[in-house]
Amino acid sequence: MVLPMRPAILLLSLLPSFILPCFAQNCLSDTFSNNRLYTHCSSLGRLSATLYWTYHPSNGTADIAYRAQEESSGFVSWAINPSSSGMIGANALLAFHDSAGTVTAITYPFSNFTPSVRDSNLSFRVYSREAEYSGGQYTIYATVELPGNRTSLDTVWQAGQVSGGVPVSHALSGDNVDSIATTNFLSGESSSSGGSSKEHRKNIHGVLNAVSWGVLMPLGVIIARYLRVFKSADPAWFYLHVACQCSAYIIGVAGWGLGLKLGSESAGITYESHRDIGIALFCLATLQVFALLLRPNKDNKYRIYWNIYHHSVGYCVIILSVVEIFKGFDILDPAKKWKRAYIAVVATLGAIALVLEAVTWAIVLKRRSRSSEKSHHGADGANGYGCRQHQVA
Repeated sequence: MVLPMRPAILLLSLLPSFILPCFAQNCLSDTFSNNRLYTHCSSLGRLSATLYWTYHPSNGTADIAYRAQEESSGFVSWAINPSSSGMIGANALLAFHDSAGTVTAITYPFSNFTPSVRDSNLSFRVYSREAEYSGGQYTIYATVELPGNRTSLDTVWQAGQVSGGVPVSHALSGDNVDSIATTNFLSGESSSSGGSSKEHRKNIHGVLNAVSWGVLMPLGVIIARYLRVFKSADPAWFYLHVACQCSAYIIGVAGWGLGLKLGSESAGITYESHRDIGIALFCLATLQVFALLLRPNKDNKYRIYWNIYHHSVGYCVIILSVVEIFKGFDILDPAKKWKRAYIAVVATLGAIALVLEAVTWAIVLKRRSRSSEKSHHGADGANGYGCRQHQVA
């Protein structure tokens, strides 16, 4: 019974070698104007873009077709970067509707992050170029000389806005900052050159900060403010408070450091408010941690000033944390469920705080009332005793 199964097992093991090329070459069934044909294609996976090409080894050139979905009021671009893997140094082909409403294709080398885009020569020869717009898609056609006759090159693609018939800007988050790949014009392979890895690190950065500044930090404040009212929770509330705050600080610093690393890898892309709030958070949280070393005793005359400082900085950290996390959501632009989940967490913590605020105030007022009654009765007793002594005398 074993022998008849071997051909079936062999067939199953070979299926991927038949199926995967079929999926990889699906884009070759796409059609183009003037019956243009291409030998290779790659669905780039970001910005709804696909690259098609035919490589000519005899003269080191490639016929290119770049197609991407975009509104007619925007622009698309595809570029080769001969020197690095990002925008700086990228030699681009751009397609857009000019001020006359005509679809045009220009070439432009990007030497900085705030270019004044105009038709300029690239660092390699472009033998032909044109563009068209149909069915909500731009298509750029070109024949280019591969720099240095290299067949494996870093490529970049983009989409953005047009103003006054000129490309002006694009988004600084999501697919717009991860649209980078290494394309092998000879083998027909195109693979992401770190975009997915960078996106993964961005997600880790977001999770670390959401858990630390956004959950553990306010939880520690709730513990300190409300649990210490209950005598049975003393001194456990203090150690829980310190554990939450220190854990939040350690995790938050890890997320902050990863954010600095991501920022250094994204030169020219700056989220100023997110960066500034992050720096402020780190500084204030560091002050809070070191303040523990300077905490006076309860009977120290300076303890009240330390309490004011500690509480003020703590609440500032909480407010800045929530604002910072929502700014992070705007930058990462994750699935809506993650933002909703965090809103639910914040709402839950807020509801718990409101309930505990009412409960603890009731306990405190009741204790004050009892203390006042005891004090009053004590005074009456002393006066009565004095009267009796006076009568006896």
